[in-house]
Amino acid sequence: MNMPYSPQTPAGVPVCYRHPDRQTYISCTRCGRPACPECLRSASVGHQCLDCVAAAAASVPPVRTAAGAVIRTGIPMVSYGLIAVNVVVFLLAKFAPPEQVYRLALWPVLVATGDWYQLVTSAFLHFAILHLLFNMYALYVIGPPLEEHLGRWRFAVLYGLSALGGSVMVYLFSQPNVPTVGASGAIYGLFGATFVAARRLRLDIRWLVGLIAINLVLTFAVPGISWQGHIGGLITGALIAAVFVYAPRPRRTLIQAAASIGVLAVFAVLIGLRTATLVG
Repeated sequence: MNMPYSPQTPAGVPVCYRHPDRQTYISCTRCGRPACPECLRSASVGHQCLDCVAAAAASVPPVRTAAGAVIRTGIPMVSYGLIAVNVVVFLLAKFAPPEQVYRLALWPVLVATGDWYQLVTSAFLHFAILHLLFNMYALYVIGPPLEEHLGRWRFAVLYGLSALGGSVMVYLFSQPNVPTVGASGAIYGLFGATFVAARRLRLDIRWLVGLIAINLVLTFAVPGISWQGHIGGLITGALIAAVFVYAPRPRRTLIQAAASIGVLAVFAVLIGLRTATLVG
């Protein structure tokens, strides 16, 4: 009578701790468990199993930038998200009634009477396709590396405060009945922030100085460009970035948060003073 053949592991032969069906005569130099070649990784001395490699990686503190962000690779979600929002708003504005679209622009006379939202909505509104393309291309180029260095939340705060800084400067110094739109204030804030961050890292920034200089010349030379928005965003972005990258490590997060709130408070005071002038 024929009996089916069934291979058996000889007694005492070690097997992989993750694959019991695999015999092995090698083991992890850290924990001593037997493991097959698939479950081992080369180490400085011998080989380590996958669990020991993961445990060692978890025990290593993450590398952080000067701003406190953990260095990691991935999609710059904030930068790309902002580009998407600006493009969507531009497309929607093409199909919306003109009177509704113009209510999203920054009209100082309307802000003074209660339309505070225009200080924010105007930074996401573009009337001309070239204006949109220029700003979004600048955001696409400068945004991701700055977002990686600052971290997503700090980058979002920087962008928002730079946009608001540009709007506040427009509100303070532009004609009450002249509308202003565009993300240029925020983009110039990124220029200023990149300059500060690069200086902190001691990088060659001659190209950036030249870029900022050219854009400032165009700002004052080309009619119809809001110099107020550009200068307001540039100053705000540089100031916030300086706090972010130079804050002392022990209280870095607290100082960064306090500075951001402090800038918002200053904006509120300036808005209140300008409103009192326009209304009075």
